[in-house]
Amino acid sequence: MAIEKGRGATLNGDSRRFNLPQREADGDWLDALADIDGPLPRTRTQVTVEHPRTIITRNQSPDIGFSQSINAYRGCEHGCIYCFARPSHAYHDLSPCLDFETKLFAKPDAARLLRAELSKKTYAVAPIAMGTNTDPYQPIEKDWRITRSILEIMVETRHPTYITTKSDRILRDIDLLADLARDGLVAVVLSVTSLDPAVARTLEPRAPHPLRRVEAIRQLAEAGVPVTASISPIIPAITDHEIEALVARVAAAGAREVTYIPVRLPHEVAPLFRAWLEAHYPDRAGKVMAIIRDLRGGRDNDPDFGTRMRGQGVWADLIRTRFLKARKRAGLGADRLTLRTDLFRPPEGAQMRLF
Repeated sequence: MAIEKGRGATLNGDSRRFNLPQREADGDWLDALADIDGPLPRTRTQVTVEHPRTIITRNQSPDIGFSQSINAYRGCEHGCIYCFARPSHAYHDLSPCLDFETKLFAKPDAARLLRAELSKKTYAVAPIAMGTNTDPYQPIEKDWRITRSILEIMVETRHPTYITTKSDRILRDIDLLADLARDGLVAVVLSVTSLDPAVARTLEPRAPHPLRRVEAIRQLAEAGVPVTASISPIIPAITDHEIEALVARVAAAGAREVTYIPVRLPHEVAPLFRAWLEAHYPDRAGKVMAIIRDLRGGRDNDPDFGTRMRGQGVWADLIRTRFLKARKRAGLGADRLTLRTDLFRPPEGAQMRLF
């Protein structure tokens, strides 16, 4: 099985959920090309501009602690093999595998659309979450700066926001985050899945080094920005042995709380994850999947509300017990930060900003 350096997916099969036409590469001409020109070139990241009509997405899921969100990008170059957002690429007739991490979509109109939606008289203030589907601080944010433009609107309107990321690139916006934090208007969730660089390189190939993320927690906390550390997903026989070390490390860095979710494998993520296991951990692939199925009621994935974020059975209970003990030992609690909504002020119109 060919493994491309710096990418998470080991294959690029199409989704079959929507009866889309199947594409299959002709191996003969690919083999001939390799004989003439050498190995095929590495896959380059492509970015397509997307112009949506609105930017705020609403949800009513009982498992999620927010009612509205913004995703500045579709697809994610971090290439995390476990990413539950991968199946969303199938809606674009693209593979949830390698396409998801190489064929990205950017929404440069996001700030303008947000300003328009916040200006409506019917708008009801509630925290807006960013990074709920794909990472707002993935590598292309360096050039597109869409997340920063959204945060500038949040600062202007004193609007509360939650941000989830696994990148220390968030520190580039620490000025805006500190401003919001002074009024209780922001909370950051920063993901640290493993402290082992070798594991992280295959699990999250283009995400920043784990220690850079721990350092980001420290700098955010020192700037007064409340940070929750997420050690999700916990993967049996791959990262679960790090639970205690991870909790202790992020607590020492200044995280105010820590959370976890057992690995989830919805739709196309399950076969992709199996292929990844065979490529990187063939010695324990069967064991890992057996434990995951035990966690998920005999299935590769449990989509049910109430259990999909926690797991079930003996393994789920063991992980939960270890996590709770580690959290208590680190002196952390389980209180979720409540953001203020009473400071919101609608955006000023263009005419008003002239005075």
